[in-house]
Amino acid sequence: MKENKKAILIVSFGTSYIDTMEKTIKAIEKEIEYTYTDYKIYSAFTSRIIIDKLQKRNNIKINTVKEAMEEIIKEKYNTVICQPTHIMHGIEYEKMIRIIEPYEKSIDTIKYGAPLLSSSKDYDNVVKAVMEEHSYLQEKDTLILIGHGTEHFADASYAALNYHFAANGYDNVLVGTVEGYPDIKTIFKKLEIKNINTVYIVPFMIVAGDHANNDICGNGDDTWKTKLLSKGYSVKTILKGLGEYKGIRNIFIEHIKDIM
Repeated sequence: MKENKKAILIVSFGTSYIDTMEKTIKAIEKEIEYTYTDYKIYSAFTSRIIIDKLQKRNNIKINTVKEAMEEIIKEKYNTVICQPTHIMHGIEYEKMIRIIEPYEKSIDTIKYGAPLLSSSKDYDNVVKAVMEEHSYLQEKDTLILIGHGTEHFADASYAALNYHFAANGYDNVLVGTVEGYPDIKTIFKKLEIKNINTVYIVPFMIVAGDHANNDICGNGDDTWKTKLLSKGYSVKTILKGLGEYKGIRNIFIEHIKDIM
C-alpha cells in the first residue's frame, strides 16, 4: 500500500510590502501549518508582477502556482488541498483553478478550499471577526471597510457584505471599493444622512499593501482619506490587512477543514 503524502498549497495574490506580508499572508500560512501538522505546507502568489518585483528588489523567491505544483508532483504528494487567501470567487480565484486543473490527472486527490466570502455563514463570520477587531467604535463613529473591487460579477460580494453588517445590527459599518461597487460616491451619499463624530477607514483586503497605502489611507489628492477630510469629517486610518485578524485566519482554517 503506497504512502499517502499530503500537502496544502496556500495561494495568495501577493504583495511587495514585506512588513504586511509577514503580518498577513505569512501569518495565515503559519497558522495553517500549526493546525494541520500532518500536511506539508506550500505557498504561491498569483501576481507575476509582485513575484518579479520581490525577486529583483529583495532577492526573495516566491513560487508561481505552476512552480509550486511542479514541486508537489516532484515530491510525489498524492493528496493536495489548494486553499486560496482570496476574498471571493473572482478573477484571481478562477486563475488559480485554471492553472491547477491540468495537474488533476497526475495527483490522486486535489481539492479546492473556498475563498473568504463563499457561504452566508462566511459573511456572518467576517462581520463577527471585523467587529471583534474594531470594538472601540463609539455610537456616532462610522467604520468604512474599503475593498479592491473587480470587473468580475463577484463584485456583488461587497454589497452583500454591507447588507450582512446591517442585518447583524451594525448600521455604523459601510463597505466600499476602490475599483468596483459600492464606490466612493455611493458611500458619501450614505454618510450624508448620518450624524458622525469620527470616520475610521480600514482596507478590506488580506494585506495592507499598495491600494491601502496609496489609494485609501495615503495623503495624495485622490485618496479616500483626503476626500473624506475635504468633506469636513474627522478621519482616522487603520493600516491593517485582514490577514492580521485572528477571526479571518480562522475562517480559512475552517474552509480547509470543510473539504478534508
